[in-house]
Amino acid sequence: MVAKLLEGKQIAETIKAELKSQIAALRSKPVLASIMVGENVGSEAYAKSQAKTAEALGVIYQPHKFVSDTSQAQLSEFIGELNSDNRVNGIILQMPLPDHLDYKKAISLIKPEKDVEGIHPENMGKLICGSGRVVPCTANAVMELLNSTQTDLYGKEAVIVGHSGIVGKPLALLLLEKLVTVTVCHIATSKANKLKEHVARAEILIVATGKPELIKGSWIREDAIVIDVGISRVGGKLVGDVEFEAAKTKASFITPVPGGVGPLTVAMLMRNLVACVRAQL
Repeated sequence: MVAKLLEGKQIAETIKAELKSQIAALRSKPVLASIMVGENVGSEAYAKSQAKTAEALGVIYQPHKFVSDTSQAQLSEFIGELNSDNRVNGIILQMPLPDHLDYKKAISLIKPEKDVEGIHPENMGKLICGSGRVVPCTANAVMELLNSTQTDLYGKEAVIVGHSGIVGKPLALLLLEKLVTVTVCHIATSKANKLKEHVARAEILIVATGKPELIKGSWIREDAIVIDVGISRVGGKLVGDVEFEAAKTKASFITPVPGGVGPLTVAMLMRNLVACVRAQL
């Protein structure tokens, strides 16, 4: 048996086609402001993808780039200016930030109704209550991929490896809403030598650690759905957090890296922007 590939591009194109018509029906073009501090190849590539998608959908994309030694006060002041600008509908703070800047503090300053990433404390609180209108982009991309398998999630055993605030934690909440039984693993799970046993139990396995091939293919349960969020460059090749070649012989569905979760993330960002515009109207 070889797993069926869960490729995000086709799903993303369907979503973007729907968004294009929704955006065309709005009174004016939405404006998305991007803030980048310093130089980072990964975030620059992501921002480029955002700009390209925005242009295709009829969204005005405003890139704002700051030098790496920008102070917390300067960043806070600029976020305040974007908050006050009624022409700006959404704000995204590109990661990573330089080490001297407090990401959580910066995010908390963005108006919740302009938070297109859905990670402001107020928006995360709504997600806990099951009333979140704007959901963290990567977590939402994972849910779209799971939906595409047409699997009944009710009562399934899911294991999430990685407990970040933008992937692992919101994913756990989204899966709980579907009445999935959720286990979240992290570095302490690995140090306790219990990671393998949790992974082996997973009917749905989602890995987001950024550690190349951390999860061995031999650990995967037969017919599991495997969503690999991680992406790293090893020896000139892009690989995920899961040992792909071995895992695909055991899983029923698996995401390729690259080409799985990534193409959907920008589409989810634009979906969030439209939700923000509607909330503002």
